[in-house]
Amino acid sequence: MSEPETQEARDEGVFPFDVFSRQCPSRGALEHVTGRWGGLTLGALLESGARFNELRRRVDGVSEKMLSQTLHALERDGLVLRDARPTNPPRVDYELTPLGREVAGRLLGLIHLLENRMPEVLEARGRYDAAREAR
Repeated sequence: MSEPETQEARDEGVFPFDVFSRQCPSRGALEHVTGRWGGLTLGALLESGARFNELRRRVDGVSEKMLSQTLHALERDGLVLRDARPTNPPRVDYELTPLGREVAGRLLGLIHLLENRMPEVLEARGRYDAAREAR
């Protein structure tokens, strides 16, 4: 669908959500997915389900508190399943829901694109920084 058709469909109420609207609840879900830790957590879970500490090791640099908050937000949005087993010690596993797998798959496409194009990004940063220093 082209941009004018998309806007027309929005104007006609075909799309009930519009992330560009301040009031739209999709903004919160988008923030959870695209935030620093959300995207990395989804990507890590796409490979396979994991326990909390496995995820923490995989998502290098995330604190226990931030990973916990991220997992709660993604679970609330229906992207992650939390499976708590009443064993001693308790065991909690995390995995993606079907929606979470779809979102993570698309996100990983973007991640791979950026990883593959980093030489261009680094070159652009160098040019930008050099131009700023020259001022």
